[in-house]
Amino acid sequence: MPRSRRSPIEDLRLAIDCLPVHTRQAMLEGVRANEIIVGAYSDRQGGVCPMLAAHRNGGRTNFISFARAWDRFAGSKRARRATEREIAVLVAHLEASLLADEEIDLGGAVADHQTLARERRAREARRVGFGWLRERRAAERALDRVREPL
Repeated sequence: MPRSRRSPIEDLRLAIDCLPVHTRQAMLEGVRANEIIVGAYSDRQGGVCPMLAAHRNGGRTNFISFARAWDRFAGSKRARRATEREIAVLVAHLEASLLADEEIDLGGAVADHQTLARERRAREARRVGFGWLRERRAAERALDRVREPL
């Protein structure tokens, strides 16, 4: 069965969402402060890819799938300057991704998970019981009595 491919824009959005938050923030700053290119890590005129721009702004992450998604989105055959549209799309996706992360309440999700885990453990303890533990302790006491010198 053939695998369905995502569009280049979907790949780029997914790659952005997979980046750590500090890298996305650094990339946003770097994209705004540098000449951005596609198809290479850097060029001789001072242009840099978005990952290098992030790296220079403190977002020290090695994430090759972002670079591949960025180049696929731009359709680059060789190193060149990114168009205004390409940069605008990248900035919009970075901002949207950062805003989406702010809206997620992970604290509530963690608390819910911990509550469910406690309830599951309590159910299992009631079902299995601790009889096996009492039997083992009784057997150990009996062995200790046998081993005791008279």
